[in-house]
Amino acid sequence: MARDSNDTTPLTTRAELIEWFAAGEKPRAQFAIGTEHEKIPFYRESREPVPYDGERGIRALLEGLARETGWEPILDLGNIIGLSAEEGGAISIEPGGQFELSGAALPDVHGTAAELAAHLAATKRAAESLDIGFLTLGMSPRWRRDETPVMPKSRYKIMAGYMPKVGSLGLDMMLRTATVQVNLDFASEADMVRKMRASLALQPVATALFANSPFTDGRPNGFLSRRSEIWRDTDPHRTGMLPFAFEAGFGYEAYVDWLLDMPMYFVKRGDIYHDVSGASFRDLMAGKLAQLPGEYATVADWANHASTAFPEVRLKRFLEMRGADVGDPGMIAAQAAFWAGLLYDEAALDAALDLVKGWNQANREAARATAPRLGLATPVANTTLGAVAAEALAIARSGLRARARRDAEGRDETIYLQPLEAIVTAGRTRADDLLADYEGRWGACVRPAFTECVF
Repeated sequence: MARDSNDTTPLTTRAELIEWFAAGEKPRAQFAIGTEHEKIPFYRESREPVPYDGERGIRALLEGLARETGWEPILDLGNIIGLSAEEGGAISIEPGGQFELSGAALPDVHGTAAELAAHLAATKRAAESLDIGFLTLGMSPRWRRDETPVMPKSRYKIMAGYMPKVGSLGLDMMLRTATVQVNLDFASEADMVRKMRASLALQPVATALFANSPFTDGRPNGFLSRRSEIWRDTDPHRTGMLPFAFEAGFGYEAYVDWLLDMPMYFVKRGDIYHDVSGASFRDLMAGKLAQLPGEYATVADWANHASTAFPEVRLKRFLEMRGADVGDPGMIAAQAAFWAGLLYDEAALDAALDLVKGWNQANREAARATAPRLGLATPVANTTLGAVAAEALAIARSGLRARARRDAEGRDETIYLQPLEAIVTAGRTRADDLLADYEGRWGACVRPAFTECVF
């Protein structure tokens, strides 16, 4: 999660909230790709989690990475909690110490892959002397929740206090999961709606393709993507498949109304996060927030509030694809290629919408509920997610070919789809293979993951 907004421009009308989203529209020639990926740190020798403090803790890692990159520290009450680059990238820490790169907006997947390689190389140099490694799994496979360190970020303290009131697994989401997101642009409200609908419907396909979190507390957890299942019992007010996005007339206005109905977490004033969990943004706009009477909403408040919505596809000033577990570098680049291929070429987007046009809300919700457990075998509308994934990959490949973005060796972006095509051909996800390893050569032990499932 990147740095919170600090824009103090007042917001007084609902129309201004709508305009905030519309301001994200870009000409197609300026469409970019951003990736955000989390990775779970651990001590290589002991296989234990990494605390914030100490000579070999997360603070030391951030300080070392600042020296490696020259990026500026981001502070929270004197604690370094991230790094920021002038060119737009940022590094942050999630509640359980998950180390996140929020990448810059780049023109193609080649740039995404190069950015990721540079980030991992710098992080490895900073981490090596600290004996820190990073897992390529979507959930920490061994430590219990109460064994997981908690990072000193003010907003996370507020969220941790509120989460158990609205779901049973919110703390697991915060402390023990790792995802990869792809951020993509839209040209207009109509373009946003088309992309939102296609990507929401296909998000369970991504969950299945990228399933990579089959272990919890040192043993199989019964799921291929436990990370995805955890989101189903985190907070129903801010998660899910956004059924209203498929209703006639959907657009910025409907999404704004959903956010206005979504309870707040915090209001930031200066360096202080004020706990207003459960409060209404409408009351803040009217200056009637019980916890902060007389305070009025700003652009920063709205941007921060929008960042605390966690649907499967999130609208900000771009669209965030949120359904996938993190994986190795090849899988991270593959997700960027998958969504760019589907959504950035008009013919491909038409085909993606056609692929899911027969699905109703019940089909979409059933696929979302079942994909974490069954993966590619999930039934949906008289077919399976595996079969849909094969068609979606063919569409993505055609979209990437039409984009014709080539690297220095003349290769287009379709090269990054190869890991997904192997998964679809075999009918086996990374999680399926990990479970087979656990039952076979790993000898019913997850410790080998700390040498085999690492960046």
